[in-house]
Amino acid sequence: MSIIVTDHGFAPDDVDGTWSTTPGEGCGLHLTPDSDPESLRPHLDGLQAIRIAFPTFSDGRGFSLAARLRRMGYRGRLRAQGHIIADQYAMARRSGFDEVEIDAGLAARQPEQQWRARAEWQSNDYRRRLLRDA
Repeated sequence: MSIIVTDHGFAPDDVDGTWSTTPGEGCGLHLTPDSDPESLRPHLDGLQAIRIAFPTFSDGRGFSLAARLRRMGYRGRLRAQGHIIADQYAMARRSGFDEVEIDAGLAARQPEQQWRARAEWQSNDYRRRLLRDA
């Protein structure tokens, strides 16, 4: 069972269907962290949802991939899926993700209040503090 984490806390997965690795099939496109975003450029306008896998919490390539997709103009739903921990939530949001998908085991080890504590990611941005203090 998957749990979806948003700025408002835990929610059930509302995506109905199977994720596909081929654009235009399934409920959304599932990417691995080594996917080439340039190959998706012709399909970006037609994609409503993209899910990027995080095979381990120490593999940050998904953050870079999300940021590149946003810079390329992707405006649809962007989901991080897999081994993301609560401490990485702010980074996920800053790099362009709308939500994070975790399994029930991680949700039990890192309950909702740990994720919600990081939900104010915009006000806790060190870059803003540096600009304000300059």
